[in-house]
Amino acid sequence: MNATAPRKPRDNEVDVYGLTHQGNVRKTNQDHFLLGTLHLRLDIISTSLPAKELMLDNDRVAFLAMIADGVGGSDNGEEASRVALEEATEYLAQCTDCYYHADTNADAFVETLQEAAMRCHARVASLAAEHPERRGMATTLTLYIGVWPWLYLLQVGDSRYYIYRRGKLTQVTRDQTMAQELVDQGVMTRSVAFASRWANVLSSSIGGQQTAPVITRLPADWENVHLTCSDGLTKHVSDDQIAERLRTMQSAKQVCETLLQDALDAGGTDNISIIVGRTVDGGPKA
Repeated sequence: MNATAPRKPRDNEVDVYGLTHQGNVRKTNQDHFLLGTLHLRLDIISTSLPAKELMLDNDRVAFLAMIADGVGGSDNGEEASRVALEEATEYLAQCTDCYYHADTNADAFVETLQEAAMRCHARVASLAAEHPERRGMATTLTLYIGVWPWLYLLQVGDSRYYIYRRGKLTQVTRDQTMAQELVDQGVMTRSVAFASRWANVLSSSIGGQQTAPVITRLPADWENVHLTCSDGLTKHVSDDQIAERLRTMQSAKQVCETLLQDALDAGGTDNISIIVGRTVDGGPKA
């Protein structure tokens, strides 16, 4: 089949896996991740029509992958990341109509993702306001949603999304940290900024003082390998090493476990969450 085959991959052609680990140093895990597929289903209560005439295609309308890395103390950070994913999942699951028009009405779909981010932010901020002991709780949110033939990214914070394609690893998301802001302003070089204390200070977060969701739309492609991760991976594993692992991957599960071990072997000073996904041609449909 052609690498850029126009048809949408079937469910059995999606090789995807996710994991999370507290690391070697942290006593708790403030990360959460979620993988899911969105389907539309009609449940027949009663009918006089033959069943064979009601074989409705309960095809996948969207694929969803999210990582949230909580901040604000162990319990508060864990709750912030959990609540953000729960809120985003619930909202996006209700927006079934928008998936059918994601191709023709991209602006409306972008607005849907913006609204999802702001609902997450409002929920986390409300919890912090109601409970003084939760003050400062916040989280990153990196959300991938595939609506063939497009993929959309929602980015808040410094968890990352990469595409690996034809031997090249590309970081698609931009870190929303004070270090990146200083680099962008020309105040510091990248190496100096990311070795400074500003590297771990978020300039935008869900529940924080400032929330600036960034939405990106990209064409889907059968050759893409997708990687979403928290900074527990990228603190210890270089882009070159990540690219090599993806180049030689045997499966999504295998490469996630290998990258996790790389991060642990290099120190594992933070919680680590990794999601890898790709499409694998399953041949003609039976």
